[in-house]
Amino acid sequence: MKNTRDLDPSASPLDYYGAELRRLREAAGLSQRQLGDIIFCTGSLIGQIETAHKVPTRPFSEAVDAALGTGGTFTRLLPLVLKSQLPPWFQPYADMEQRASYISAFESQVVYGLLQTEEYATAVLGAVTLDKLTERVMARLERQRILTQENPPLVWVVLSEAVLYLEIGGRKVMREQLAHLLTFKDAEWVKIQILPFTAGAHAGLRGSFTILRSEDAPDFAHSNGYEGGHWTANPQEVKSRSLRYDHLQAAALSVEDSAAMIARVMEERYGEQPEPDGRTLA
Repeated sequence: MKNTRDLDPSASPLDYYGAELRRLREAAGLSQRQLGDIIFCTGSLIGQIETAHKVPTRPFSEAVDAALGTGGTFTRLLPLVLKSQLPPWFQPYADMEQRASYISAFESQVVYGLLQTEEYATAVLGAVTLDKLTERVMARLERQRILTQENPPLVWVVLSEAVLYLEIGGRKVMREQLAHLLTFKDAEWVKIQILPFTAGAHAGLRGSFTILRSEDAPDFAHSNGYEGGHWTANPQEVKSRSLRYDHLQAAALSVEDSAAMIARVMEERYGEQPEPDGRTLA
C-alpha cells in the first residue's frame, strides 16, 4: 500500500496532487484532521487523497485552495487529475475536445457524453464495469465544463430517436436526462436534433462518431469501438465523416421539432403513470 513516505509526485497527476496537498498542509502547520475540520470532511479523506488512494472532487479542491490560501493551485490541477482517469486511448480525444471550436456528434444509442446528467452517465459507464466508476463519472462531468466556459465551442448533436427510448438507469433517470436536454432548447452554442425512426436507412448506420474542428489544429474525427475508439486526422476520412454528418442533419428533425419530440417522449414514456389501483406511479 502506498504511504506518504514513498509517494512519487512524478508518477501521475494524482500522485502529484497528493504530494502537494501534504506539503502545503504541513507547511501550514495543520494535521490531516485539522484541515478536515476546516473544510468539513474527515481527516481520513485528506489522508486518502494525500496517498493517491482517492480522487479529489472540484468542491474539495476549491475548499482546500481557500483553506490553505494557494491561489487556486488545486482547482487548476484537478482537470489534469481527472483526465488521467480516462482510458489512455481516449486522452488524445479529450485533449482535442478542450481545444475544439466546433463539435459535431452523432449518437445512435446513448445521449452524447457532454450532455449527460451525472445519474445517466453513472448508468452508462457502469454498464460494463464498476471499476473506478466514480472517477470515470467525475472525469466525464469535468469535460462538460467546456460548455460553460467563457468562449465555448459550438456543439451540434444529432441523436437517433432510439436514444430517447433506450431506458438507461430507470424511468426517473431518463426523465431527468430528457429534461436536461430541453434546457439547451434556447442555448446559443448547443443545438440538438433528433433523427426519427421514419428516416429509415441513414448515413449513421455504421455507428456513432464525432468531428472536432479547431482554429489552430487539423480537423479530427473519432468513432467508438467495443474495446476503445478510433480517431484520425486524415483529411479524406474527416471529409467522409463530414459528408455523412451533413446527410444526418438533413434527415433529422429541426431543432424546434426535436425539442418537441423530446418533451413528448419525456411525458408519455417517463412521466407519472397511474397504477391499476389508481395510485400515481412516479
